[in-house]
Amino acid sequence: MSETDLSTDARLGQVRPQLAINSEILDRYLADHLPSYEGPLSIKQYAGGQSNPTYALTTPSKRYVLRKKPPGKLLKSAHAVDREYRLLRALKPLGIPVPEGLLYCDDEDVIGTPFYVMEHLEGRIFRDPRLPGQTPEQRTEIYAEMTNVLARLHSVDFHAAGLGDFGRVGGYISRQIQLWSKQYRDTGISDISSMEFLMDWLVENTPEARETTIAHGDYRLENLVFHPTELKIIGILDWELATLGDPLADLAYNSLVYRLSLPMQPGFEGHPPEGIPSEQDAVKRYTQMTGREVSPAKWQFYLAFSLFRLAAISAGIYTRGKTGSASSDTALEFLTHTRTIADCGAQAAKGN
Repeated sequence: MSETDLSTDARLGQVRPQLAINSEILDRYLADHLPSYEGPLSIKQYAGGQSNPTYALTTPSKRYVLRKKPPGKLLKSAHAVDREYRLLRALKPLGIPVPEGLLYCDDEDVIGTPFYVMEHLEGRIFRDPRLPGQTPEQRTEIYAEMTNVLARLHSVDFHAAGLGDFGRVGGYISRQIQLWSKQYRDTGISDISSMEFLMDWLVENTPEARETTIAHGDYRLENLVFHPTELKIIGILDWELATLGDPLADLAYNSLVYRLSLPMQPGFEGHPPEGIPSEQDAVKRYTQMTGREVSPAKWQFYLAFSLFRLAAISAGIYTRGKTGSASSDTALEFLTHTRTIADCGAQAAKGN
């Protein structure tokens, strides 16, 4: 599917049994805590998500979206829905396109894990980065808008936004390498040589980072909601990995589509469709907008880092799949994906 109208999202289906929510209990809670809420409530689950289970809440007059922590034993610091909610509340008044955060609940007695409710955005998501069905001119406009909004996000004064304590200033990459290396070790996977290589190579080649900004952590086309008729972003979704960090890490992650192709995330395999900028041109647009410089050696590092982190995330999805707490039926396939991503990361580290 290349484009999704969120009002008729084909990925919306029945709630998976292990991720079920008691609709009567939730309905009563929302009636007591969410202004203007009027039930009764029906619940469906968005399929395909690999992190925090996400649900469509529908009432006779309004739709909402709920995101919750998955059940079961989780990797430390993962699935922090409270941080997602805090960011939505902080960024919305600044004009950054995000859904409005409406309610946060940390009472596990309600639906089993902490959750938050946000507004449902009426718009479109382009799920295939190759943008089939779009004209070359539309592809150019969509990719330009994606870069423009990323540059705007990275220009936010996080202190003024009340997010000065949302993360640590400086040392982001070193901490991330340490964190994701530990997360990967905790999965128990030990036979992927390219991951072993990356964990050593990244430590030895970490560049000095001089800037700290809000970093989304998963900024890609599929996490952006566009206006129903205009090629304008109205919502950035999935803030699970957000923190105060290195803006170039966001930029590199957004560029992985040029290097990596997976069954659930097709890429360009070196040949972007007509109208989509080259990797070099996309990076140039961002650097011109922000004044940041990206040397070839630095870009090589950030690409390798982004692929390493994605491989570690993939390994965690596979592990949750084994325990039945993953948000997707395809989680067990992620062991193969972890190998593919790590191999791609090792190639990027070697300048290929």
